[in-house]
Amino acid sequence: MIACDFFTVETVSLRRIYVLFFIELRTRRVHLAGCTSNPGGPWVAQQARNLVMEMEDRHNPVRFLLHDRDTKFTGAFDEVFRTDDVRVIKTPIQAPNANAHAERWVRTVRQECLDWLLIVGKRQLERVLHTYVDHYNRQRPHRALGLAPPDPPGELIAFPHATAAHVHRRDRLGGLLHEHARAA
Repeated sequence: MIACDFFTVETVSLRRIYVLFFIELRTRRVHLAGCTSNPGGPWVAQQARNLVMEMEDRHNPVRFLLHDRDTKFTGAFDEVFRTDDVRVIKTPIQAPNANAHAERWVRTVRQECLDWLLIVGKRQLERVLHTYVDHYNRQRPHRALGLAPPDPPGELIAFPHATAAHVHRRDRLGGLLHEHARAA
């Protein structure tokens, strides 16, 4: 099952940029669809086609898509998923808790990343979000997954007796995000 939603980001020049994302509910893996100032029906439908093509060769195909009743989710958007045998479920009117995983991800990306940065434009926002989503999917621990990331590395390494000399820290987004790995 996948949920999707939009959230907005205000730039320094007070321009609003819409961000479309999808989140897999079982794995908590986030797919960043795109950013735009004008999320019209054709753009949203194209993002849906891109996601369907990306997820084509999965062992566990997507069976359900959950989204709210925003007018940006047009019939063409829903039809892209229906033709791929995905059942589209719309949340009740004014019920953000019905899409809680997506709403929680918006809170997380704002709290851990966007609230700490001044966004100048769309290109910077895309770069920041791609970096954050990569960190979120590959490094950030999730309680629902037993403190594992959605895309765990090949071998999970515990650091029970590691010292600073045994652990390498990599800073991302100017030190906003920290990633740790066993030093070679």
